[in-house]
Amino acid sequence: MADGGDGRLRTAGSGGDGGAGESAGGGMLLHVGLLALVLLAAYRLYLRWRKRSGPGGAAQQSQADPLPRMKRRDFSLEQLREFDGIRNPRILLAVNGKVFDVTKGSKFYGPEGPYGIFAGRDASRGLATFCLDKDALRDEFDDLSDLNAVQMESVREWEMQFKEKYDYVGRLLKPGEEPSEYTDEEDTKDHTKQE
Repeated sequence: MADGGDGRLRTAGSGGDGGAGESAGGGMLLHVGLLALVLLAAYRLYLRWRKRSGPGGAAQQSQADPLPRMKRRDFSLEQLREFDGIRNPRILLAVNGKVFDVTKGSKFYGPEGPYGIFAGRDASRGLATFCLDKDALRDEFDDLSDLNAVQMESVREWEMQFKEKYDYVGRLLKPGEEPSEYTDEEDTKDHTKQE
């Protein structure tokens, strides 16, 4: 505390001309900070609204809603192609003869994702060769017999990663192969084992 010369005692920071100015400046800074936060929140709400109401917004919103767990079944290549994230909101892909539901990874495997080319397809060859071109995918059943040992090991590693992360929903059928009959008990037991 000090005497300012006018007979009033002042504490440090509250004296003279600087104290009132500092207090007003702090209040102004607080108001500017709050205004910036309100504007940021409004901008983020606008972006969210625009995403939902823009072209394809309703489709994107329905994809965000979780789909019920898919019952176990086997797929031909033609049946698998339906699950590409465009014709059907569920996204499936096959790796090493096994079909996985990768819908929860739609930001990677959906139509706009970096691996969207694999949606509804047998991704084995593309994953084995690290090729994301459409030429790496076959329109007929691919037995992978021309892949070398390193590439086949890569396919098996990818298969293990998909097993850990996504739901296994069935097998990819070879031409002329009949689908398996899965019981509800087998389906439930396997799904709880994966969790």
